[in-house]
Amino acid sequence: SNYVFSNLVRARFILLIYEYFNAVLINEVDEEGNNVELGGQFILEPNDHFNNLSVNLSLSVVQVPTNMYNKDPDIVNGVYWSEALNKVFVDNFERDPTLIWQYFGSAKGFFRQYPGVKWHPDEHGVIGFDCRNRKWYIQAATSPKDVVILVDVSGSMKGLRLTIARQTVSSILDTLGEDDFFNIIAYNQEIHYVEPCLNGTLVRADRTNKDHFHEHLDKLFAKGIGLLGDALTEAFIILNDFNQTGRGSVCSQAIMLVTDGATEMYDDVFEKYNWPERKVRIFPYLIGRESAFADNLKWMACANKGYFSQISTLADVQENVMRYLHVMSRPKVIDHEHDTVWTEAYVDSALNEKAGPSLMTTVAMPVFSTKNETGILLGVVGTDIPLQELMKLIPKHMLGIHGYAFAITNNGYILTHPDLRLHIAAVDDLYNVAH
Repeated sequence: SNYVFSNLVRARFILLIYEYFNAVLINEVDEEGNNVELGGQFILEPNDHFNNLSVNLSLSVVQVPTNMYNKDPDIVNGVYWSEALNKVFVDNFERDPTLIWQYFGSAKGFFRQYPGVKWHPDEHGVIGFDCRNRKWYIQAATSPKDVVILVDVSGSMKGLRLTIARQTVSSILDTLGEDDFFNIIAYNQEIHYVEPCLNGTLVRADRTNKDHFHEHLDKLFAKGIGLLGDALTEAFIILNDFNQTGRGSVCSQAIMLVTDGATEMYDDVFEKYNWPERKVRIFPYLIGRESAFADNLKWMACANKGYFSQISTLADVQENVMRYLHVMSRPKVIDHEHDTVWTEAYVDSALNEKAGPSLMTTVAMPVFSTKNETGILLGVVGTDIPLQELMKLIPKHMLGIHGYAFAITNNGYILTHPDLRLHIAAVDDLYNVAH
């Protein structure tokens, strides 16, 4: 026991003194000219291969979302063990000099990027990037899914609770990818589809549909009483119909419940629609500081293979929403599915005025820890690939003088095509959805 205790103390000491190169803080100094904490001198040199950006080909850097503490023990621990990726990144680049950005997005939120490059906050001192919201991360971390989001708009949800609820729903939408299908239902004493034109169905979670629903969230207002049983029944009917008819993702299914409480356990609804197979997972999000009805929501989650979270403030939203991804990734862990995913084409975030915008795709793969039976999602590794590099692999001599090659994703998006062009006026818009 003394040996175990001494090892734990030593491990904690290592984490306390361990420092890493924070992508925002490198080469920053304080008023006295000293390197700031988590900064330090970091050699950066312009490199033609990376659009003449100043990079470090020997080391990676770590970016932590602005809303997270960059010395949180979980962050520091993950950064510590993932430091071994430096050698892997360097070796990969030496073996294949055509590689560009390589990275690891952690389930804890930090983002390790190679080669090392300095990140710059916006005019408000904020970097909104969170790797877990990126398409490559979402596609690799979870299986395709059908999701119905139920949001409580009864009278008790007025004020701050409704604001937090809107943000929670918005964050859930951000975690959905092109392979997912969804709908949002608001409920009080009646059922209200956020988009009335889409009653009783699910739509693909592409950018257009998600933006449309984001706009409708501001139209939610609270009044009346909440009849959760009717809302759950409606959600199960939709999901069961899609499952039986082979529409939607034809994979995982979930109900996201955003509410300030549940007076019952609604076991009769679950027994009718979800037991014993439990094909639909339930993820309750309890809004507010009160926990009077928390037990009922916790029971719903446990009885339906889901996960319970309580969100008290707007600052709690992001991290609590992300937790459901761990649960949805478990089937992949158990089945050892390390599927490689490819994103649709997007514009390189490192635009170069001389070279012009460059179309890219990302190839990514999930990383799991299998130390226990259920497994844990550690994160996702990925690399960016210019489409022009893919085009070089095409055996043009076999296509004939009038032949050409093209590629589309499983969702029908063009990955590469000889006639695929970017209008310069659209670059700024495309940049916003890069990755």
